[in-house]
Amino acid sequence: MRQAEHDPSPLAMLETMMLIRAYEEAVAGIAAGGTAPGTCTSVGQEAAAVGVLRALARRDQILTNHRSAGHLLARGADPGRLIAEVLGKRTGYCKGKSGSLHISAAELGVVLTSTIVGGELSLATGVALSRTMKPGDDGVVATFFGDGAACEGVFHESLNLAAMWSLPILYVCENNQWQAFVHRRETMPVEHVRTWAAAHGIEAHTVDGNDVEVVHAAASAAVARIRATRKPVFLEALTYRTRGHYEPDDQAYVDPAELAAWRARDPIELLAQRLRADGRLDDAGFARISLRTHAAIDEAVAFAKASPFPELSELVTDVYA
Repeated sequence: MRQAEHDPSPLAMLETMMLIRAYEEAVAGIAAGGTAPGTCTSVGQEAAAVGVLRALARRDQILTNHRSAGHLLARGADPGRLIAEVLGKRTGYCKGKSGSLHISAAELGVVLTSTIVGGELSLATGVALSRTMKPGDDGVVATFFGDGAACEGVFHESLNLAAMWSLPILYVCENNQWQAFVHRRETMPVEHVRTWAAAHGIEAHTVDGNDVEVVHAAASAAVARIRATRKPVFLEALTYRTRGHYEPDDQAYVDPAELAAWRARDPIELLAQRLRADGRLDDAGFARISLRTHAAIDEAVAFAKASPFPELSELVTDVYA
């Protein structure tokens, strides 16, 4: 898995999406068993994460939100260290102090995970501004958020500054149709968040967020555009989270027909079917990938569970004050 982390080939992207799915289902299972706090998954949104992250380079930076596991794993994060962090263990990325919702990994260029809705948008502005102050720096700052964050005032403030100051930001709106327990149609008078970004003078595109190849192509073009112009680009990925807002959540508020329609467009199945149709994948090959990814997650869970908790003496280490 480690060598393929930046491989943009369809088979590599399929394997990463399957790894993310196996990871999130495992973490949801741990939470259901009562041995870990509840978490927010991004099951059903894997194509948006993988398609965008595969378009970024190592020198680029990422700021993300509470549904961050897919972004972290697509960036090359160690699933064992991620699960250790979820369980509050010393071997986690933040030594057990962040849980699943605040993970950062400086060595991967992951600046932070924000649970304040839209918080990453304002912080991405500062991170990108710092990059404009470095001579010859062509790095891109990618920030991930949902349609709920786009309804916050900080969304417009951040986009306005990015447009006025020509900041190298790739805005990735994972429009998953739900803002916690409220459908976006109850809060948004427009169909696409893209139109709000365009109103700020930012180049903006909407793509099928469940088709990883489409997302990757759009993200690659956007990143190339940002590197060349040092101006922001907005990418809206239309997708759907097929699990609840958090774990556990029975989704009693969801229209069953809508959920079924989106499950029929599962990003993993969409790509697998395409690869089968053109002869690049068969059932045996798919089964091998499934076994590999589940084995990796089983190993990660075992590592995390066997890891120690931090000592009480570590309570005030690695903090600012």
